[in-house]
Amino acid sequence: MNSKGILLRLLLGLLLVSGLGSPALAQSERVKDVNSNGWYMYFGDHKLNSRWGLHTELQWRRHNVISDPQQLLVRTGINYDLTPLAMFTLGYGYIETHPYGDFPAAGTFPEHRIYQQLQIRNSLSRVGLQHRYRLEQRWIRPAGAETTTYLNRARYMLKATLPLFGPSIESGEPFLAAYNEIFIGFGNNIQRNIFDQNRAYAALGFKVNDAASLELGYLNQIVQRANGTVFEHNHTLQVSLFYNLNFSEN
Repeated sequence: MNSKGILLRLLLGLLLVSGLGSPALAQSERVKDVNSNGWYMYFGDHKLNSRWGLHTELQWRRHNVISDPQQLLVRTGINYDLTPLAMFTLGYGYIETHPYGDFPAAGTFPEHRIYQQLQIRNSLSRVGLQHRYRLEQRWIRPAGAETTTYLNRARYMLKATLPLFGPSIESGEPFLAAYNEIFIGFGNNIQRNIFDQNRAYAALGFKVNDAASLELGYLNQIVQRANGTVFEHNHTLQVSLFYNLNFSEN
């Protein structure tokens, strides 16, 4: 099988997982909330020396593609290269969520988050693969609540990239990208949403230069609310800038 066939099978599998990720509730118990969103994002992993680096991230998430607020996410972290193909990150994120959709929250509310992450890169023929394992400790204060709720969550993402020309992605060339990420909640405060959400994504990318690349894609996000009944089906335009600086070379 050639590399395009491999990527196609991966993409079909990711979309299938997205559709099957919900727990086995009776269909009559589910309420479907369909939304159209837009996520506009920046990611940067900046090397400080041969081992250590800094992660920076900003996500401006909008409801109704761009007109209404959904979320603001700011995340940072310290990277450590375990090997040339494996990187560990310890970091912090601040998330501000706004009411949106047919079942909105009572008001805007904040979340503070600490996370630990392992990223491993490898390849399958011409397809580049990235495995991302993440644990999150989350402190959320719902709108109108007097106390903060503590939650745990585990995430796993598999991302594949395929150059459209040649054996690797070079500067000035386009590429294809796809990923699937599943979120699982655990701990004492998890209600009926042990399955938290699933994200399936496909995009066209462009490598601007050695430091920067762009991706324009579609994200299918399924979110199960804490009550276990409301399922968000979020059709999302995703625009991403990846900009990685290497200060160790200065």
